[in-house]
Amino acid sequence: MFLRPLRSAVIAVAAGALSLIGFSGPALAAPAATATTTGTAASGAPAVAAAWNPPNNLVQPLDQVWRHVESTYPNLYGFKNYGWDQVMANRGTLNYCVRWDSDQPVTAQMRDEIHTALQRQSKKWIDSVAGFEGFPYATVPVKIVGWAVRNRSTLQWTDNSVDIYTNIIGEGAPQCAPDCGRFFHQDGDYSKCPGGAARHYDQSLWLTKGFGGGAGGDWGQRIGSEYMLGARNQDNIHILLHEIGHTYGLDDFYDWTPTGVGGFLMQAGTADRITEFDKWMYRDFWRHLKSRYGL
Repeated sequence: MFLRPLRSAVIAVAAGALSLIGFSGPALAAPAATATTTGTAASGAPAVAAAWNPPNNLVQPLDQVWRHVESTYPNLYGFKNYGWDQVMANRGTLNYCVRWDSDQPVTAQMRDEIHTALQRQSKKWIDSVAGFEGFPYATVPVKIVGWAVRNRSTLQWTDNSVDIYTNIIGEGAPQCAPDCGRFFHQDGDYSKCPGGAARHYDQSLWLTKGFGGGAGGDWGQRIGSEYMLGARNQDNIHILLHEIGHTYGLDDFYDWTPTGVGGFLMQAGTADRITEFDKWMYRDFWRHLKSRYGL
């Protein structure tokens, strides 16, 4: 589910329909294209194509997708808080706050495993664009800087590795201090954040007890807390991956399918991992926005 970039603390949709997502069938990946790799990156991962050169079978559907985005997004080029903007503002890093909207106790091990799982899912998207058309970062480290809960006793650790926010409620759920959030301070002024700019958060990972499906936007991602805990050691946490795609601007495909493709992550319920078509849509978004960074 794509919640368009939000401009208030209340969840709303600027355009488009909402629905819950879930994977209900086998992954039907788009045809693989070996042309997308060009050797090995410094990180050891396969390097992606350096320029826009999608496989022939994806040229038409990619063009259709971008034309659809241009015609349906109300402020496509004027909006300045996509995941891309956050990465570039931080010079290649991302900070998160976890909104623990549940009464289930969380151990230090669970905390660290959620962090590792989030890093792994974020990396899958970044690996798709590292080295492509001037994207300047081979990796984008993800750090969880805070946890928000109703009761401190829910978090069963005593170290100070993350900031703890208790009983700050927004949209009916715990949240980290607004003074530290990029959503609330897109000018980058974190002077009132208790931990300063280093402890600000760009996105929230909102984990809600009993929540089905997911939601995503410039503010972060929301999925079920039980789902996240159950999937935290999986290679692909497909609902989280889908919602991260929205944070970077990718659309949903509830009412149409681009010509000649099917079974891709952003078409909810049809794939459980990032496919080649998803990767090229992601790269396409970057190549249309990169000029705002002087690239």
